[in-house]
This record gives sequence, C-alpha cells and structure tokens, in this order.
Amino acid sequence: MRRKTQLELAFSEMGAGEARDRSGAGTEARAANAASESPAAMAGPCMEAIVERDNLRKALAQVRRNKGAPGIDGMSVEALALHLKDHWPELRAQLLEGSYKPQPVRRVEIPKASGGTRPLGIPTVLDRFIQQAVMQELQDAWDDGFSASSYGFRPARSAHQAVAAAQAFIASGHRIVVDIDLEKFFDRVNHDILMGLVAKRVSDPRLLRLIRGFLTSGVLEGGLVGPIDEGTPQGGPLSPLLSNLMLDELDKELERRKHCFVRYADDCNIYVRSVRAGERVMASVERFLDRRLKLKVNTHKSAVAPSHRRKFLGFSFTDEKTPRRRIAPEAVARFKERVRVLTMRTRGASLVLIAKELSTYLKGWRGYFGFCETPSVLRDLDRWIRRRLRSIAWKQWTRGRTRFAELRRRGVGRELAAQTAGSAHGPWRISNSPALAIALPNAFLASIGLASIEPAKTA
Repeated sequence: MRRKTQLELAFSEMGAGEARDRSGAGTEARAANAASESPAAMAGPCMEAIVERDNLRKALAQVRRNKGAPGIDGMSVEALALHLKDHWPELRAQLLEGSYKPQPVRRVEIPKASGGTRPLGIPTVLDRFIQQAVMQELQDAWDDGFSASSYGFRPARSAHQAVAAAQAFIASGHRIVVDIDLEKFFDRVNHDILMGLVAKRVSDPRLLRLIRGFLTSGVLEGGLVGPIDEGTPQGGPLSPLLSNLMLDELDKELERRKHCFVRYADDCNIYVRSVRAGERVMASVERFLDRRLKLKVNTHKSAVAPSHRRKFLGFSFTDEKTPRRRIAPEAVARFKERVRVLTMRTRGASLVLIAKELSTYLKGWRGYFGFCETPSVLRDLDRWIRRRLRSIAWKQWTRGRTRFAELRRRGVGRELAAQTAGSAHGPWRISNSPALAIALPNAFLASIGLASIEPAKTA
C-alpha cells in the first residue's frame, strides 16, 4: 500500500505551464507535420499521452514483471520506484520539453539456441520504463494496421498461431516454402528509413526525437561508449515494435502480390506451389528488401525447398497429404543436450534435487513443444529421461553391496537383485534392466517431482 501511495505521488499530474520544445531535426522532423502547438491537432500519439498516469502505472508494472539486469548505471528494477518518487517531476518535464537523453546501453553476449552468441543491448531500468510507456501507446495506435500474417511481438498473437497458419498453407497445396532469413536484421536496420516510417504515424517532434535517441544512444563495451549508426538494439521494450513497423513494408508488398506467407519477427516463410515459382519469389523479395529497406537476405540460411525439409519456429511438418506438426530435429537435439547437462551423473546432487531442477525446464519446454502432433516423439523422450535418472541412481549406489540392498529394499527379488548388482555392465546399460524398472518405476519418479512432457491423457 505504501509503494502504491509513493507512485501516486510520483505520477501526479504537472501543471499546465511546463515548457514544450517542439523543434526537431533530421528525417523525422522533416517528415512530421508539427505546425500546431496543440497535441490534439497532431497525428498519432503525442508525448502527453506517454506521460499519462495510467500508462505509466502499466509500464512500471510490466518492467517489474520482466525483471532483468541493470544497465550501465547499476540501478536495479527494485530501486526504480523510489527513483521515480524522487525524480519523476523533473523527468516528466524533460520528456514534455523534448530534452530527455537516453543513456547508452550495456552490451552483453547471450548464447543462441542454434549455437554462437547474440549481442544484446541492456538499457538502464529508467530507459526501459520510458521505452515501455512509449511502446504501449504506439502499439495501441499501430497494431490494427499491421498485417494479419504477422504474429511476432503482437497482442493476442503467438508463435503457435504462426505455425498453425503455415500448416494451413501447406495443407492447401502450397508445399514449397521460400524460407527467408534476414542477415543480422536487428543490427542492420537503417535508422533514416525506420524513422521515416515512424514519422508517417507520429507527428510530435518530441516523441520522434526520443525514439531516435533510443536508437542512437550508443553502447558501452570494454569501458568505452561507441556510437550506434544502424540497428535496433535488442533488449529494450521498443525494439520489437520498431522491427514490426520496418518489416510491415515487406508484409504489405507480399499482400499486394497476393502471396501466402507467415512472418514472426524476422522469420518470414512464403508458401508457393512449385520450386520454380519459389525461386522467382526469392529473387524478387531479395531485390525489394535491398532497394526499399536496405536489408540483406542471408543466402546461406535461406532456401527454396519442400516444406517438410525446413523448420519454422522450432517445428517442421510431416510429408503427408494432411501435414502434421512435428518438432524440428534441431530442437530435439538442443533439448537432449540441455537434459544431458541437467542429468550429469557426476553432479553429486541428490536424485530428488536433479528431478526438481530438470522438471522446471521440462514444463517450460512442454508448454511450447507440446503443440506438436507427433506424441510418439514425446513418449520416446520421456522414456529416455527416465532412463537417465535411473542411471544416476545406479551410479550413486556405487558398490555392489549397496546396489543389492537398494534393489531388495525396493521390491526386487533376491536372484534378480544379485544378478543385477553383480553385473559388469555400466550405468546406462543397467538403467534399462528389469531390476531398475521394478526398483525405480515411473510412479516413483513422478512422486519425487519428475515432470512428463507427454500430453495429458483425456478421459
């Protein structure tokens, strides 16, 4: 209750006498129609809407939910509310005057699921809060105008919907996919082109200047702040919306050509009926992206191929008349690698602790990949996981005498227990033996918290 009261004070409305600097420079200022001083006369969202109390409350709540690491100033998410209580009137005045300056982002490298690393720019918590407030207003104003075939980073849309849409195109006979991978898209976005697109939808020079400031704030790396001449740094709330705005130009062009396509962020798949048609589409889309948006197609990762030979958002499709969703082989391989790390026999952790940590990962993975339509794959993976846990138990029992005692205690007959305990085979071979199936049945593993990735059986 105390924190809520603090925020009520922090986000109180300011007086009407605040200075407003509506001068602007650059592409966005030339494109924006800023002749009127009245916010109501402007096209699109204005700064007054960004700093409106309900919008700020919503932005702060979202930043708290997202958590995340501090930026270059070291301020944590937990410290943001107190900072706003002390400084919000001054910050609000800067935003309304158009003088607020975003701080540089902190550069970190995060591992990619497919290998390698991806550069991530972490804005300060304060800048994340302001970006979130801007994003909410812009998204409300822009989202209805985006393509129905765009699914990434949009309200009430998901990767599962994108995969289902792709599946429907394949089922309708469009079995060749033009799989387009943009080369370092988030690092290569042209600022002038992007701000020109923003300026078609926003005429408030203060807001345009703020958005460009977020794009060009610089990056702290190796103790030095370097400039950012292109790209939308990944890590801030505004970046996904701006990427959707940029690629909406591609969406509209594909709609104009009446193509069947699905786009999720910078992953775009176009579905056609023949390889020859696909090759023509690939060549024309490459030209469009280069000339209109100054973006390059990664020729090594892009391809024209039968849909069952390509993956999309971690899924692929069976080569059947009515295609089914299946987990892409690469996603299965990454899953197994992660499970191997979590179930290393040399960890020294108890079976219960390993099952608990593993289950956290399994539940999240199942929440996404449980959308597949090949349950036999999930059953096989479940069996493989249980076998790994039995292998851990066998390794932890260490000596033959201990193994014999544990098997007997868990209901294994004397002869089978003696035969198994005296076996020269290794833990992985023994994990598949009848004795361990009796001693450590599926019910026991479930009782210590092991989650299943198989879909729940309905009555």
